[in-house]
Amino acid sequence: MDETFNLIDKDIQAYCEQHTSDESEVLYQLYRETNLKTVHPRMLSCKNQGTFLQMVSRMVQPKRILELGTFTGYSTICLAEGLSKDGLIYTIEKDEEREPLIRKYLHLAGIESKTHLLFGRALDIIPHLQETWDLIFIDADKVNYLNYYKLLINHLSEDGMLLADNVLWSGKVVKEVKHNDKDTLALLEFNQYVQADATVKNMILPFRDGMMLVEKKK
Repeated sequence: MDETFNLIDKDIQAYCEQHTSDESEVLYQLYRETNLKTVHPRMLSCKNQGTFLQMVSRMVQPKRILELGTFTGYSTICLAEGLSKDGLIYTIEKDEEREPLIRKYLHLAGIESKTHLLFGRALDIIPHLQETWDLIFIDADKVNYLNYYKLLINHLSEDGMLLADNVLWSGKVVKEVKHNDKDTLALLEFNQYVQADATVKNMILPFRDGMMLVEKKK
């Protein structure tokens, strides 16, 4: 859940946004308040990404969603769009100071009762969640992406999907990497591991800062 970088031309990005359905009023207000009140508002999902997450969720129609990296809840609300009638979304955030803003918009979006908001270290929390996940969204600390994947892939349902954000990392993954650039090195290792995993089908979308899509082979 770090600052993102649009890899495509700014004019193309603007054109895409102009030809993407408008976000809801709740998401628009959350976007505004996040930009006004947080130090790193670029960590927020944009309208295009939010719409993409909504569409994926509606296609999967998940009963259980796990999100790593809540930030202020924009992506949480988008992911919850496709929840089944009795569905739940679990979202893990390390910064408890964000709780009032998150809960405000979960309530306004009408999904507070469907959301388990958990605070703490994801690696400590995940083993205690005894669920099979239909949709997983990883957008937390990059150095642990591979650890998250290894913990979760066997708990992904047969028809489920795992998404990982920021896997192109401002294009750094195709450039010479400094030995102390832990985030880029971790993402390179994650991308390579997923590519070599014979149990899944995967692809990277060059969308915003790169999105890895993973599903189990049938």
